[in-house]
Amino acid sequence: MHSTDTTTAAAPGRVPKVAIIGTGSVGSSIAFACLMRSVAPELLLYDINTGFAHGQVLDLEDSVYFSSANLASCSYDHDTPPQSTMTATAQDCGQADIIVVTAGFRQAPGESRDELLSRNVFVLRDVFARIAPIKSSAIVIMVTNPVNIMTWIAQKLSGLPPNQVFGTGTVLDTMRLRTAIKRTFRQEGGDFEGFSESSINAYVIGDHGDKQVALWSSATVGGAPLTSFKPFEQLGTRVDVATRTTNRIYEIIKYKDASSFGIASIVADLIQTILTNKQTVLPLTIYSERYNACIALPTVLSARGVGPAIYPQMDTKEQAALEAYVQDNRDTCAAILDFPESF
Repeated sequence: MHSTDTTTAAAPGRVPKVAIIGTGSVGSSIAFACLMRSVAPELLLYDINTGFAHGQVLDLEDSVYFSSANLASCSYDHDTPPQSTMTATAQDCGQADIIVVTAGFRQAPGESRDELLSRNVFVLRDVFARIAPIKSSAIVIMVTNPVNIMTWIAQKLSGLPPNQVFGTGTVLDTMRLRTAIKRTFRQEGGDFEGFSESSINAYVIGDHGDKQVALWSSATVGGAPLTSFKPFEQLGTRVDVATRTTNRIYEIIKYKDASSFGIASIVADLIQTILTNKQTVLPLTIYSERYNACIALPTVLSARGVGPAIYPQMDTKEQAALEAYVQDNRDTCAAILDFPESF
């Protein structure tokens, strides 16, 4: 359900509003990243625990000295904290230009992202009911895991066109892969001491999770195939780097229970890309007509949301791995349709 305001997110002369739904470690880190980079002139924070959201705003206000943004916590009239200077409602979040959804249970030690699914489906349904109606031009960025499935659900619940509802996809995994490649070059690079991450053109696609697919066959440095450089000529090196990329989240969870800083910097960059119409190619969760599923694929992000999928070159093993994940994705979505009152 949505309202009829059709102004684009980056419309000139307007002060864009960004709403963050969920103010736990990820949501608050996103807010902080936005403040430090002066990405959004106005931030609205909402959490089912409205007092906690207000406390996060009070804490974040201490950093506003270094930013030009305005902050507001979203609550209901009857539980607005005393002496509050800036409050709004959940419905105000639905009228924001960009809505970032982080609400949901976080991944527990030993828990896969897919195991989060049954708990977070109902959280997401509750979120969209609370913020309705949603402005028709709003862009929704899904962060809640498992992000591909949550994006598929959000596209159904929001009533918005698919190009205006996307997930963070495998941007973080792609960053991790490129960083791991850089470090491997520094350690074993032969004639090359290393390259910056921005010089490495390599993608992770498909799943933001255990079934992610690293695309070695199309990875390049300076236009040359990555697999032509030592030590990436060796299959064992590629497997080791891809495995470390996939398992990095579990190493983080082992020591500190949750990952928040990396995804926060990514979401702040996504918001800035939308508001400045930067038209950057990123591996985001989008609906793919070819695969009839929401999966992470390269696409162009602009002020109007995401464009069509860009299908990268894959070898037969990569294609098979992606198709196996897509089938799992479809099976999961089919099972969700059997949940009581899913949509």
